[in-house]
Amino acid sequence: MGRKKKPIWAVVAADSRAPRDGKFIEDLGRYYPQEEPSRVELREDRVKYWLKVGAQPTDTVRSLLSRQGVLLGLHLEHKGTEPEAITEAVAAHRQHREDRLVSTAKMTPADRRQKALAVETEAAAKKEAELFEKRKKAAAEKAAAKEKARQEAAARQEAQARQEAAARKAAQEAEKAEET
Repeated sequence: MGRKKKPIWAVVAADSRAPRDGKFIEDLGRYYPQEEPSRVELREDRVKYWLKVGAQPTDTVRSLLSRQGVLLGLHLEHKGTEPEAITEAVAAHRQHREDRLVSTAKMTPADRRQKALAVETEAAAKKEAELFEKRKKAAAEKAAAKEKARQEAAARQEAQARQEAAARKAAQEAEKAEET
């Protein structure tokens, strides 16, 4: 199934006398090997039914069933384990497999681009924050310098006003001294 360079495999229950791509009894799921990580979709209840009635999986299908935890669940069921324990064991098996797949998964070009974009975005955000801090600091220094200049101008005006007042007072005293 699938298309050129994108295979999709059907997992089916078939009579061993039927041709490979011929008639089958029941469609049990799909296997997508080209996805990263590869994906398997199975109808587990029907797979277990066929295995219980004597179906023999091919080596590839046995490997898929093992990775999905179907064979583990069937084995525990044959041993007489409780259904809750089977569910927990299968879930733990799947989680372990998924963790392993994620740690060993290949990086696709799209993943590399995504990672590079994330790094670039983070660097741009850091640079933007630094520029913002520099601008903020420069604005604060400019405001402080402006305030200092305003205070100096006020102090000069005050000193000039005192000098003018002192000069007026001296002029008034000189006028009084002349009048007397």
